[in-house]
Amino acid sequence: MNTRLIPYLAGLRQSLRHRLLGPCALAFLPALVLGGFWLGGEEMLIMLALGYPVCLVFAGVWSAPRNSARRVEDEVADRDGFETVLDHRMRRAASSSRRTACMLLQIDDHTDLPERYGTNTTEAMIETLLARLKSALRGRDQVCRLNDALFAVSIAPVRQLDLGDALHLASRLQDALEEPVAVDGTAVYNSASVGLSLNVNLRHKTGSALLDAAETALAEALRHGPSAMRAYSQEMHAPKILGNTGLSTEASEALDNGQIGPWFQPQISTDTGRVTGFEALARWTHPERGIMSPAEFLPVLEQASRMERLGEVMLYGALSALKSWDAGGLDVPRIGVNFAPEELRNPLLLQKIEWELDRFELAPERLGIEILETVMATSPDDTVVRNISGLSKLGCQIDLDDFGTGHASISSLRRFDVQRLKIDRSFVMKVDRDPEQQRMVSAILLMAERLGLDTLAEGVETAGEHAMLAQLGCGHVQGFGIGRPMPFDQTGDWIRAHLGKLDEPLRVGTQIG
Repeated sequence: MNTRLIPYLAGLRQSLRHRLLGPCALAFLPALVLGGFWLGGEEMLIMLALGYPVCLVFAGVWSAPRNSARRVEDEVADRDGFETVLDHRMRRAASSSRRTACMLLQIDDHTDLPERYGTNTTEAMIETLLARLKSALRGRDQVCRLNDALFAVSIAPVRQLDLGDALHLASRLQDALEEPVAVDGTAVYNSASVGLSLNVNLRHKTGSALLDAAETALAEALRHGPSAMRAYSQEMHAPKILGNTGLSTEASEALDNGQIGPWFQPQISTDTGRVTGFEALARWTHPERGIMSPAEFLPVLEQASRMERLGEVMLYGALSALKSWDAGGLDVPRIGVNFAPEELRNPLLLQKIEWELDRFELAPERLGIEILETVMATSPDDTVVRNISGLSKLGCQIDLDDFGTGHASISSLRRFDVQRLKIDRSFVMKVDRDPEQQRMVSAILLMAERLGLDTLAEGVETAGEHAMLAQLGCGHVQGFGIGRPMPFDQTGDWIRAHLGKLDEPLRVGTQIG
């Protein structure tokens, strides 16, 4: 065929398809059929009945959209391609009175994975999780990896898809990501946060709007994570997490004007149930976006070289809280504060801590210094060693945070004079149901016991995990199952309510119903 005819025929088919399916053609088709029958009789009626479908076939009415859709969806490799798929499906859903949805699933703490397991192993793990998502979806649904550990899912238009259906599907996908992955013979648990949006909840029926809504819902889930799930509503206002948030200058100003400060998460004894301390965790109370987690603003503060200033704000707020609890007659033995590498490299850190403790008239034993295991495992800086050892000699408790993820050696535990191991939540997840998790935690606890170290398990979310950790011999627990991070003005009520539960007498033989 002459190559010059191909564009001509393609244009002819497109024009014919537009005319045959246009509103005017469909509106006058019944009148055309009746008129043909009246003028030409049965022969004309038969010609019209056979001719119209033949014209539709020539125009490619049935094949073109499906092939076009397949070409669009096969090309998905980034955000732009995924938006194109969403846009196509939004139009299909609108034209056929069907429903579609977009879901974003992000692995919590994904930035720590390369340090824990190496880049190649982490990449293999993420590819395994991507394959799981694909196997949990229908063939016509679309899944795309948007960045390191962020997955996007497009649900093909269906007749029935309400919020309950979408949440059920999202929960199934979340479970697929949270099932253990075998890494070097060890089961690794990840948690995932999920944001979802339905096309029926949007004012603007475009793929970009659908993805933006899912992104907003995911940002809300990450604030309440780990392992949180949120569905988009028009009341949500959140920054984009797939693009540049432009928070650097705003975060620095917020740090200086008091918007960024400590929230407090309780720690309790598995033996007595009593409060043994709180951990101070940074939160940004944004006037428009609400409460923002460290994952949203710590990177920009690091880029702006404001981490030392953040440390000063956190330390002042933590010691102020401890002093206020004392004044209110509340027994909180210790407050834990995280120290960034930038602070630990400050040669004047020890004098600064001594001055602050003296200023608040607090004993050094009441301040816990939380150091990431990765800092201890990789820090060759003698200043860091001197500062941590000096704080330990001063009387502060040294906690090794996220233990089990940074490959700290036993010699480094001695070198830094660590007093307590904080077991990372990746070992705590499902510890009540997974024998391998129990063996891992038991090994850590046995080592800690032999070295004379106290232990605390992070990320405890269920009563079953709490009970199993107590049974295995872990000294303290912390997590959403105990208490979520809270502003200072809520801590007093939480402490009194918790103590009230402990003091309630055990009721035996009470009938229910």
